[in-house]
Amino acid sequence: MKRYTHRLSLLTCFIALALGCSEGAKTTPLPLEEIPQNLMEVAQNELPDVKFEQAIKRGDGSIEIRGKDSNGKVRDIDFSATGEILEVE
Repeated sequence: MKRYTHRLSLLTCFIALALGCSEGAKTTPLPLEEIPQNLMEVAQNELPDVKFEQAIKRGDGSIEIRGKDSNGKVRDIDFSATGEILEVE
């Protein structure tokens, strides 16, 4: 009986984890040409020495723009769906 209960608990946790992670993990590559011009301008002002190379759009509408600085360090800036800066790394 204990073995059955333990397995059922593990299965329940696994299913809950899988379902909980599936919604927020949706991302789509976004061509730089499709990023609103005002967001690109803000990104370039915040990280002037970064050459932006790629972007992704998340399921919640937020956008991450990523590039490398002159030293080769990867830098990115995250925007909310409304265009507010969420994070600069």
